[in-house]
Amino acid sequence: MNEHRHETHPEIVKRLKRAEGHLRSVIAMIEDGRPCLDITQQLHAVEKAITNAKRTLIQDHLDHCLEDTIGGIDRHQRLALDGLKAIAKYL
Repeated sequence: MNEHRHETHPEIVKRLKRAEGHLRSVIAMIEDGRPCLDITQQLHAVEKAITNAKRTLIQDHLDHCLEDTIGGIDRHQRLALDGLKAIAKYL
């Protein structure tokens, strides 16, 4: 399998490691009997970090991998692709 890397991958790894740290914190908080509000706030941080990592990865794929695969396309197809990129931000 060929190595597959993009400029955004180090930032994605950084975000996921941050999420990993938050998740460990959440587990410890639950085990320590911390208040639900505190736990929920940490869980929200985990979700946000993972969501941002996923969004960045998807956008990077659309911007680079998909573009490289399809090559030059006409204006109508370009508009459809741009629409896909825009809607993918909501994933």
